[in-house]
Amino acid sequence: MPIEATPPLKDGDLLAAVDLGSNSFHMVVARYLMGQLRIVDRIKETVRLAEGLDGQGGLDPAVMPRALDCLARFGQRIRSLPAPRVRAIATNTVRQLANPQAFLMPAETALGHGIEVVAGREEARLIYLGVAHGNPPDPGKRRLVMDIGGGSTEVIIGEGLEAVERESLQMGCIATTRRFFGDGRINRKRWKEARIELAAEFQQFAEAYRRRGWQEAMGSSGTIKAICDVSVKMKLTKVSITDASLATIRDKLLDFDTLDSIKLPGLSSERRPIFAGGLLVLDAAFGALGIERMYVSDHAMREGVLYDLIGRNRQDDPRAESIRALQVRYDIDPEQAARVEATAMSLFDQAELPWGLDADNRRLLAWAARIHEIGLAIAHSQYHQHGAYLVEHSDIAGFSRTEQQTLAALVRNQRRNFNPASFDKVPDRLMANIQRCALLLRLAVLMHRSHDSDPLPVVELDVDGDELLLRLPKRWLDGHPLTRLDLETERELLEGFGHKMVLRTL
Repeated sequence: MPIEATPPLKDGDLLAAVDLGSNSFHMVVARYLMGQLRIVDRIKETVRLAEGLDGQGGLDPAVMPRALDCLARFGQRIRSLPAPRVRAIATNTVRQLANPQAFLMPAETALGHGIEVVAGREEARLIYLGVAHGNPPDPGKRRLVMDIGGGSTEVIIGEGLEAVERESLQMGCIATTRRFFGDGRINRKRWKEARIELAAEFQQFAEAYRRRGWQEAMGSSGTIKAICDVSVKMKLTKVSITDASLATIRDKLLDFDTLDSIKLPGLSSERRPIFAGGLLVLDAAFGALGIERMYVSDHAMREGVLYDLIGRNRQDDPRAESIRALQVRYDIDPEQAARVEATAMSLFDQAELPWGLDADNRRLLAWAARIHEIGLAIAHSQYHQHGAYLVEHSDIAGFSRTEQQTLAALVRNQRRNFNPASFDKVPDRLMANIQRCALLLRLAVLMHRSHDSDPLPVVELDVDGDELLLRLPKRWLDGHPLTRLDLETERELLEGFGHKMVLRTL
């Protein structure tokens, strides 16, 4: 059954992508024209969010004002854009927060739009998508793409527009500078020891990447661009970074004793305090992966987010393909999933207006129905709990971490007692609608408990706040005593969750 989509893009529509990086916040606004994007505005501010991490998942309160002020300025620029045309992504630093909502709630208020947290491998996919669209690879050739951010580094191998290998490491220009040069001093001994440590982290996947192979390497974002600028200004290369130019820059940098004293041609004062950490990561990567030359792309994750937005507004939404892949991987009964989805969508259509549900809610409910039995791959007992764990913790291409946690909450609450704690990771702005979608999924799963292929009769649903009125044909109910008992049990369970369900016959 097709899922109702967001209104399709039209020529002239504006789209915006916001990237809350660990070092800088970026915003790109583009106009959609004839299937392509035309950039109309870019804003970048150095926020250095990662500087505020305290090692226990806390964020220094002094960092919050500059982050919120930046987002307020971004918000003014995109205030007139509807929510489906804006996607804001938070990356490594927010992933490390013990209580992300403490940051996300005021951040969303400042921006005026929701903010999603993405996992490292999904960040890698979006980076590759942006680079591949901005610098189309030659047909049949593989490309290595690397992005060194403030808190993490993503390394991807792709073919065409598809990422075929994705890795994300907990190292970045800010994090690595703080880790190895926290006192502001640098020397060759420290560099050598640090390089060995970082190289060991690359070795986790280096052999697999080498076997896969690539024909060219390309870097994105500020750190690699800054290193390339230094290489060009030192007249070591013209448009790239080579292993020889990287070694020369490293040797020149190690002539200085402190971070503050570093002076290299082409290196800005803004980049100087974190340059050593970024150079160290790239130096370790070149050695571990055997990179000989790397070109630099002007495109990065923010452009990837824009192109992903286009895909989400068309029939090639990558999330739908990922759901199909999960169905195959975990041998989910497609006919049962389709039956539950059809009933869930019928109930959704009846509850949509009075409950104020939207197209995003509809998509999530449909996807939850398609994979609601995923936990059976582990065990029948508590399969809803097993399924929720798989959904939340798997790498699912196209989904942000926020979306996976929301989808997991639906799967977790499809049966048995409601689990309020499973909604803790759902943003407050989505909470009411997601809990109501969980009610609809519960009813759909219950109605198909017997896995019977016979079609259901007409199921009528009226909702009013926390009250549900369900109507079914008396003759059908009399012939399905198990369903009648399940509905009575469900009525009692819903009362414990603050909802009232009334069952009547037609």
